[in-house]
Amino acid sequence: MAHPVILRGLVDRYHELLAQDSAQGSHETRRQLEDLTYTLCVSTGTRTADQALAAAEEQLTAALRETALSDAAPRGTALRETAVHDTAVRDGRQVGAQLAAS
Repeated sequence: MAHPVILRGLVDRYHELLAQDSAQGSHETRRQLEDLTYTLCVSTGTRTADQALAAAEEQLTAALRETALSDAAPRGTALRETAVHDTAVRDGRQVGAQLAAS
């Protein structure tokens, strides 16, 4: 899956080129639109522009939801989880990572 920032840029650029193609219809714009459609399809694992746009919107929505959930987590949760992962065994005793903020 493409990074959400990259995916958003591809979708936005697709819509820009589509509007530009409708207004001008130049060979260069059509070529760019075909290239971008291919990139969107590869990025989303689809075969058509419509499928790629639908998949991209689903992925972007999921990324926003995931970001919102992680932002809603209580402060310090990530630090506590990191401390658990940073725990090591040295000289037969368990040593945990020290946290800068509790």
